[in-house]
Amino acid sequence: MSKVEFNPYLSAPLYGRTDVEELFVEELQVIEGEIPVDFSGAYIRNGPSQKYEPMERHHWFDGDGMLHGIYIKDGKISYRNRYVETKGYQYEDDTKKSEWVGLMGDMSKNPSFERLKNTSNTDVLYHNNNLLSLWYMSGEPYRVDAKTLETIGIEDFHGQLTSSISAHSKVDENTGELIFFDYGNKFPYMMYGVVSADGKAVHSVPIELPGPRNPHDMWITEKHSILMDLPLFNDPEALKKGRYRVKFHRDVPSRFGVIPRYGSSKDIRWFEAEPCYIYHSINAWEEGDEIVLIGCRVKEPQPPKNASASEIERMMQYLQLNAQLHYWRLNMKTGEVKEGELCDMNTEFPVMNLDYLGRKSRYSYNAHIDAAVTLKFNGLVKYDTWTGKSTKYMFGPHQFGTEAAFAPRKNSKFEDDGYVITYIYNEKTDKSELVILDATQFDIGPIARIALPQPVPMGFHATWISGAKFYGKDA
Repeated sequence: MSKVEFNPYLSAPLYGRTDVEELFVEELQVIEGEIPVDFSGAYIRNGPSQKYEPMERHHWFDGDGMLHGIYIKDGKISYRNRYVETKGYQYEDDTKKSEWVGLMGDMSKNPSFERLKNTSNTDVLYHNNNLLSLWYMSGEPYRVDAKTLETIGIEDFHGQLTSSISAHSKVDENTGELIFFDYGNKFPYMMYGVVSADGKAVHSVPIELPGPRNPHDMWITEKHSILMDLPLFNDPEALKKGRYRVKFHRDVPSRFGVIPRYGSSKDIRWFEAEPCYIYHSINAWEEGDEIVLIGCRVKEPQPPKNASASEIERMMQYLQLNAQLHYWRLNMKTGEVKEGELCDMNTEFPVMNLDYLGRKSRYSYNAHIDAAVTLKFNGLVKYDTWTGKSTKYMFGPHQFGTEAAFAPRKNSKFEDDGYVITYIYNEKTDKSELVILDATQFDIGPIARIALPQPVPMGFHATWISGAKFYGKDA
């Protein structure tokens, strides 16, 4: 058996399996309960799927992006999935083999037009009536038809986009604007921008950092955007050799840069906080003189050194995570920062009611992380982010999930008036299902379970598109 076959990021059913087919199934079977008729829309999740046998060692992040879509209307559910047909995907589909070594390999061996393949496998947003598929390393965004999941092509917003876009850009549901950032290894090391709701206007400005950084997410409020400069970043010596290796600098503070939504470079204001890393933000809002930030904070982002650990073991260590619900309050008048832990559970991949993004909100739905050798989600946690109190729903033996989405009821009256939906995979049966939970009765478990036509590998991030936006205002 080859080395690759022992790699859990390729061989374990939750990860980059190569047997996932592109399917469309018009009506799925309900296993238990009933699909509520008081909500409609689409739940789309992005994640890696490996089409061809990989070169050298394979990291979970290396797989080609694949979108899995659930479409809900009138109490019925359909399913569709498709690869994101990036430049790299099309190149390999022509040669019928892998042409890139991945994140942990020697990138100098890769095709010169893209030294690290933009797999577009990380996040997915709904903007200007289509999907945007995005990549965690910051790259060209891909426009995808939301109904068919066909790749339309690279999105450059009528030639106005002059930078890349990172995975965790934001769409303000109230204005339709796309707010983004880009980062890289060349001065000024970051760009920040806003795209109009119709995609016709792009505002972008450079953000000067002390050096190359590795930010993963951002926050938005109604008036501001908050960018991150965190002390976990690429080792400069490794970069010179074409390799990717990060180091946590414990003596360097975390910094949050607050910029007006349409501000210029000179308008940014930096606030210092305790050293940490933040993979994913939850929400932010203005409250008097303060900007309140809620997110998942990792205190020790770099695993302890182990000289005897194999390459695979070192890769897995970084994905065990240990993140806690945390708040920061930035005083725009005095410059003071207050921060604190809200819960000590290890939870991540948070989602919320997107209608409240950038506005004062209370609830977050996080994946509960199993104490395993690598990342596995064994439940969901509903948080009251004002108090840190929580309610758990655990999936059960041999079952693991993925990032969920919050789907409001039609004409919802309050923030958690709706449903939480997610994919669950059973390792014992090698089957997947969709579960629907009532967000107001979170701990009772699913009110409906729906069989999926094939196993859905564990993936990264998801979005919810309301029925009113997807099917029309009467849906």
